[in-house]
Amino acid sequence: MAFDPESLRYNEAGLIPAIAQDEAGTVLMMAWMTAEAVARTLETGRVTYWSRSRQAFWVKGETSGHVQRLIEMRVDCDRDCLLVLVEQEGPACHTNRRSCFYTAIRDGAEVEILTPMAD
Repeated sequence: MAFDPESLRYNEAGLIPAIAQDEAGTVLMMAWMTAEAVARTLETGRVTYWSRSRQAFWVKGETSGHVQRLIEMRVDCDRDCLLVLVEQEGPACHTNRRSCFYTAIRDGAEVEILTPMAD
């Protein structure tokens, strides 16, 4: 059966959350996609998100060089969230860290668990 991006369950703004994970299983980031961003990602192999602040498509790494190449896209059981398995070049986070999830809550305190990557 052919996949149709329109078959996914988008929120009222036409967005679906997409969680990016690398080949080692590290969760890198979460961003939003539209049906067209899903289609573009599948067509090009370059992960494309929707920037809510800019109201525009955002091809990961287009300006930073920290490209995400699609390995596989997975749909959750409710069809309202995506897991995007990627090959990540450089940091995924705009703070220059491998993952956007660099803060842990431990014993009621926030603790940074990842430092920025060296340039």
